[in-house]
Parts: sequence; structure tokens; C-alpha cells
Amino acid sequence: MLLESRPLRDRARSLSSGELAGIAWLALLEPADRERAAGSLMVAHAEPGELICRIGRPATFWFGVIDGLLKMSNEPGAGAPITFTGVPPGAWFGEGTLLKREPYRYNIETLRRSRVAGLPIETFHDLLARSIPFNRFVLNQLNERLGQFIAARETDRLGDPDTRVARNLASLFHPVLYPGVGQLLRITQQELAYLVGLSRQRVNQALRTLQAAGLIAIEYGGLRVLDLQGLRQFAPGVVPA
Repeated sequence: MLLESRPLRDRARSLSSGELAGIAWLALLEPADRERAAGSLMVAHAEPGELICRIGRPATFWFGVIDGLLKMSNEPGAGAPITFTGVPPGAWFGEGTLLKREPYRYNIETLRRSRVAGLPIETFHDLLARSIPFNRFVLNQLNERLGQFIAARETDRLGDPDTRVARNLASLFHPVLYPGVGQLLRITQQELAYLVGLSRQRVNQALRTLQAAGLIAIEYGGLRVLDLQGLRQFAPGVVPA
């Protein structure tokens, strides 16, 4: 599929009332701050393979996924390819880069056609300067993301593919970072394979193992989590309590 030739910013529009209602942090703000933020937010459709953030580019927006699926990764050709994490619906990302006002150190790429919202960096910093609820939200985001990346580092050192799939899948159901996912994640086995770094066939085998353990249910077009804590603690040969 050919990528859209126009920059994402040139395709952006204002958010609908339904899209605004789905943004968790917006509801936390005082009315005046909420109105200003809502007026600054823009949204656009990004095509598969399109880069939302590119290594070395300055950060100008705080991004959120309305729907779709993205991945955070290193630069292709710069050593072994590494996918740091998936970015499902409900996720807002890039606050650390905006806080430091530095260029991106990672790529964010769409795995399927996705609706991506953006809050301009000026509005982001203005909210930090005036809104205590917004500060709390961003602080909580940073804290949860730190825990997520520590867990991801541990997962990368695991040799068992079933455990890697379980832990990576659990991270996509994070209720704080990704509130838009709920219990059902719309994801294909190929997309999950891209995120985990395994073949689609091996991911399929791991998913069957996790389903047999009662941790997930494989449904048409997605995966339903039945035991999130069990996924996080999964280890081969251990029967869930």
C-alpha cells in the first residue's frame, strides 16, 4: 500500500465530540484548560508503515492513538532491529521527549491504518505550567512507563518464546497506559509477531498454549484477556492458580 504523500500534519482535522470524549486525561482538566486543550488537539489517519515519530526529528506534538496499532522501535540498519513496545488504542506517548525538548530517540511506526491525535508542544507545556491534574496524569504516565520498560528488559532476556509472547501481550493490556484496549485487543497474529520478534507460526503456537492455560481467548480479529495477572506471571510448566 502506498503511503500518503502529504505530511500527517497537513491531513489533520479537529476532533469530533466522540473522539474528545474518549480521551481520559481531557476529562481531568478544569473547564477552561479542557476547552483550550480540546481546541488545540488535531487528529489524522496514518497509513501502514508511516512514521509518526522519527529518530533525530524534533518533538512538536504529544501523540495519542484513537484507534489502530503502532510500534516503537530503533532505526532500521542500526544494528539488530529492536521493537521496544507496541502502542495500542488509548495510549499517549512522547511526554518524556517533550519534557526534555530533545529530538526523538526512537521511531513510532503504524502497523495498520490508525487514527492518531496530537496536542501541540506549546499547549502541552502550558498545561504543565498551570494544571495540577494534568501534572498528575503525566507523572503517573512516566511512572507506569518506567515499570513497563523494566519489565520489557527482563522479558527480552527470556529464552522461552511462550513466556515472551505472554509478557508482551500483557503489556498491551496495561489498564493505565492503554485504557482504550479494555479486555479485547484487535490485533492479528502477524502484527503480534512484529512486536514480539518471532515468526507468525511460533506466535500462533504460543497463543494456543496461553489459551489452553485459560489466560486468553483467541477470537475473530483479536485476543481477549481472561487472566491479566496470569499473563504477567506466566512461566513454562507453571499452572495458574
